[in-house]
This record gives sequence, structure tokens and C-alpha cells, in this order.
Amino acid sequence: MRLVVVVGDMKVGEKEDMLVTHALGSCLGLTVYDPTECVGGLLHAMLPLSKINPQKAKANPFMFVDTGVPRLFRKIYEMRGQKARLIVKAAGCGRPLGNNEMFKIGERNYTILKKLLWKNNILLESEDVGGTVSRTLHFDISTGQVIISSGGIKKSL
Repeated sequence: MRLVVVVGDMKVGEKEDMLVTHALGSCLGLTVYDPTECVGGLLHAMLPLSKINPQKAKANPFMFVDTGVPRLFRKIYEMRGQKARLIVKAAGCGRPLGNNEMFKIGERNYTILKKLLWKNNILLESEDVGGTVSRTLHFDISTGQVIISSGGIKKSL
């Protein structure tokens, strides 16, 4: 089944599922995959820290990197995923407005992600972050393959 992950959302799936998210500019797109259990998930987080709006974070933790990432990992663990086998990939975290972007949301999203992963002894297998282009991410759970489309060009992540 093809599942679309909108901004501020997270979806998980098994074997035959394809997870897709569009318009990754400054947002973080994060995939987590366990190849043995053939389970995976995709998060599309918009902002780095939930403390800017705790009520919104409580209503939708996937909107924020600091609350969405832990929930994605917990969901994968609930689906029989094991930390030692996980393949983690990141995309987005760019500067869609160029160097004039005042708040540097993409850079901050990436920094929070790296801190969370470091604290939990998890490494990114690959990433396609930064820059000024928007990305679409396709995550095929049956194979674990992640394809990034940007500006008419497709590449494996």
C-alpha cells in the first residue's frame, strides 16, 4: 500500500508498503528500517524543538524533531524492530529561501536530529540534507530502498 506522509506526520509500514513524503525543504524527512523484520517508518517533522509550543507538541508530536524522532523509534520497536539492526537515513533540512533564511530552521532540525541520535548511540547510514532544493522521498519497505527526487533527478539515499 502507498502511504503519504504529510508535514507534521509519521507513518509506519511492513513488507509491501511504500511511504512517500513531498516538499522536504527545511523539514526533516527521517526513515528507520529493520531489514530482518521488514518494518519501517517515515517522519516528516517541521520544527526542531517542541518547547516553542508545548500544547501543539502534545496534540501533534510529529510536528517537532525532538518529540517526533523518539516516537518513530518507539513505534518501530513495538513492531519488532531491534536497535542493532536499524538502518536510519535523513533528508531535507535545507534552506529553501537560500542564505537569506533568518531562522535557519533546516540547520536547527538537523542539529537536533544529530544530538538525539548521538545520545542514543545511533548513526545515520546516509543523508541528503542542506541546499536550497525541495525533495520528495520514496521509502520502499519491501527492499529498504529510499529514493530522493529533486529537480527531476532521482537518486538512492
